[in-house]
Amino acid sequence: MSRHQLRLFAVQILYEWDFYQHDGQRLERIIEENIKDKGLEAGEEKFLYGLVAGVKNHLAAIDKVLQKAAPQWSLERMNLVDRNILRLGLFELLYNNVPPRVAINEAIELGKDFSGRTAGKFINGVLGTVYEEMQKIKKAHYEEK
Repeated sequence: MSRHQLRLFAVQILYEWDFYQHDGQRLERIIEENIKDKGLEAGEEKFLYGLVAGVKNHLAAIDKVLQKAAPQWSLERMNLVDRNILRLGLFELLYNNVPPRVAINEAIELGKDFSGRTAGKFINGVLGTVYEEMQKIKKAHYEEK
């Protein structure tokens, strides 16, 4: 199974978890049910769990970055699917050592898969803003040295 498909499953899990207001016990059941239903191999299971657990563990920081990158959209106002695609994309961009272009492109494709072309543009804009800010911070850091 491709990593893109595993990211699709991760978004579905995050969507369901978000729908139930981030109930941690429910998240474990959702993950277990999805892993069982999909018949994932050990490496696929580990990758999927790493994505979902990563978003869960960094949720407050991710949401803070998300709110700053899209100030005209409150988290509650964002489409539930788009919000969770952005969370996954931000986790990969900020914490998961995924090349930035891969993290952004994957999130855009997930947006197109779930929400259509306009979601892809919105996701690209938000993640692009975060990436540009990351580059500015890196540049400032190197100039200080």
